[in-house]
Amino acid sequence: MRGWAFAFSRRWAGYFALAVIFAIVCSLLGAWQLNRRAEAWLEIDRIDNNYSSAPVPIDTVLGNLTTFETSQKWTPVLVTGTYLSDETILVRNRPYNGRPGFEVLVPLLQSDGTVFIVNRGWVNPGNAQDEPDFIPAAPEGVVTIEARLKASEPALPGRSAPSGQVATIELPLIAERLSYPLYTGAYGVLVAEDPATEIRPLPAAQPTRDEGPHLSYALQWYVFAIFGFLGFAYAVRQEYRLVNIDDPDEQDRAKLREKKEMLRPPSDSEIEDAIIDAKR
Repeated sequence: MRGWAFAFSRRWAGYFALAVIFAIVCSLLGAWQLNRRAEAWLEIDRIDNNYSSAPVPIDTVLGNLTTFETSQKWTPVLVTGTYLSDETILVRNRPYNGRPGFEVLVPLLQSDGTVFIVNRGWVNPGNAQDEPDFIPAAPEGVVTIEARLKASEPALPGRSAPSGQVATIELPLIAERLSYPLYTGAYGVLVAEDPATEIRPLPAAQPTRDEGPHLSYALQWYVFAIFGFLGFAYAVRQEYRLVNIDDPDEQDRAKLREKKEMLRPPSDSEIEDAIIDAKR
């Protein structure tokens, strides 16, 4: 089968279909990375717009116990109430500077009877690793806090926790444990308390304005898609040379390639190999 006729065979049609499928998969993965980059930029916008804004009363941000908009993340709110220290809950396996530990959740009871969950910070695990050796006490009596809002976290399938602990800050689950109306749309990451205690858990680290490597990953996937077609074209070309090996024109082109190869200056690796071979 001379010329390019072989390229229209069923075998090569199958190879081309594989190249197309590979390109589609790579393009979808590239689009996924671009979507993740867009989500990262939305988070950066929320940090820029909300994180350092002036705190406002919680009822001006959260209309009721269940509402919360993603655009409200990191918004500072003011809440006044009394800590229910006996209802303290620990969130296990929470990282802080690369170390696993616990985050301390303390319900704050407002005068209207509603409860707002406050994440007071991070504590080291104890010697047994199952619970902290020491948890700084929350202030007693009426306290006014400033906290930044974060959404309730989803459940983690297969994760369990002992009594007094949770695997994730799943506010509806926490609401089932308490006998008070609870904000289930969002909780607060503590910024400041008045009156303040001398010792408190380590405060949460400030979120970073980092879009991540998603753009470079997306470009890599698109390049891989192009490489798939380039690889297909190279394979077709090699097959053409084998099929048309007796063709005079192809023989002339093969001699020209050999001549160019002979005139090509040696690469650095070839020079190094020659030096090593000469020393043997």
